Amino acid sequence: MNKMAADNIEFDDMASGRHGDAHTAPGHSIARMREEGGALAPIDCERKRLIHREDSVRQHSDAFRGIRTRLLEMAGENNFVTLVVAVSPRSGSSFVARNLATAFAFDESKTSLLVDCNLRYPNQHKAFGIEPRSGGLIDFLEHPSRGIASIMYPTGVPRLRLIPSGKSRENSGEYFSSFRMRAVLDSLRCRYPDRYLFLDGPPIKGSPDARILSDLADFVVIVAGYGRDTPAAINQAIANFDPAKLAGVVFNQSP
Repeated sequence: MNKMAADNIEFDDMASGRHGDAHTAPGHSIARMREEGGALAPIDCERKRLIHREDSVRQHSDAFRGIRTRLLEMAGENNFVTLVVAVSPRSGSSFVARNLATAFAFDESKTSLLVDCNLRYPNQHKAFGIEPRSGGLIDFLEHPSRGIASIMYPTGVPRLRLIPSGKSRENSGEYFSSFRMRAVLDSLRCRYPDRYLFLDGPPIKGSPDARILSDLADFVVIVAGYGRDTPAAINQAIANFDPAKLAGVVFNQSP
């Protein structure tokens, strides 16, 4: 499967437990939301390095379904926000975040929303082949009157939407620590109890943004570059986060 065939996905559990009280029953209107332009064919998914339901990528799909199962076991009946961050640059956290969100969207009773929070080096819109003509997250935080729906883009994966980062920013911490950012995520999650949010964050090494974003998330998935990140670097990265939020470490071979 092109580059995805070389990926080596392994997952180590880091924590267990359940969070909060159950939501009300999911609303199925969003689970049946219309896909503009239609759904991606399997061959198109493979070009974009996305998992799909066909046997040609069964091993990779099952790996991400396994992570999905782990997160659902931790959360119980609640939907949740998951932060996906890399130990160091080029460890493949954007690849993992993208496919983990896709794995959740496989379930017809669930929807996924992927939010690109890597403001220095955003690439999720490029991976999906989306031109964010209406802007993205930062544009909305600066001008909320435009409405959140204007920056939620269909991806070609049924029940998966993308909020791109928008304008590139060097000083991103001020946005992530703002009341408005927290309010946006709370609203996106609470409006639909069948919606699961995934934040694609910047690498832990060299930036405080990953730790800031973890305050907004229920769970944290850390991505380590297979053969790239040392055990010492991984342990140092883990130490940045609340142990109760750590869902595990994904060892990924592809950047």
